[in-house]
Amino acid sequence: MTTVHAKGRTTRSIPQSPERGADAAARALELVLASLEDSKAEDIVSIDIAGKSALGDHMVVVSGRSNRHVAAIAEHLITDLKDEGFGAPRVEGLEAGDWVLIDTGDIIVHIFRPEIREFYNIERMWATPDVGEETLH
Repeated sequence: MTTVHAKGRTTRSIPQSPERGADAAARALELVLASLEDSKAEDIVSIDIAGKSALGDHMVVVSGRSNRHVAAIAEHLITDLKDEGFGAPRVEGLEAGDWVLIDTGDIIVHIFRPEIREFYNIERMWATPDVGEETLH
């Protein structure tokens, strides 16, 4: 399920995984979304990938207005994760600031400049419906 966040409101809820660790993943997701909103990240999209990928439970895709904004969003999120006891995430792309990937284990966060996000369009790839959800016309 995809959840779009706008101005601090969630338009659709994210179903919680019944697996162990779901509470920790839910707490981490809440922290990630709050940090991103606090950093003025734009077009925040959260995708539930639990059961679809071994990469994690959630993928979050956001945009920053510029290279500096992308890097600032990433640095703020990394600090918030460490401060709240989630440890140091794996980070790639921070130096360039075009596309920063932050992997917390349960959550994968992609922070893009708008042009780069549009080019790769990864939310479209991951937000495909489950086989049982498709309707044939």
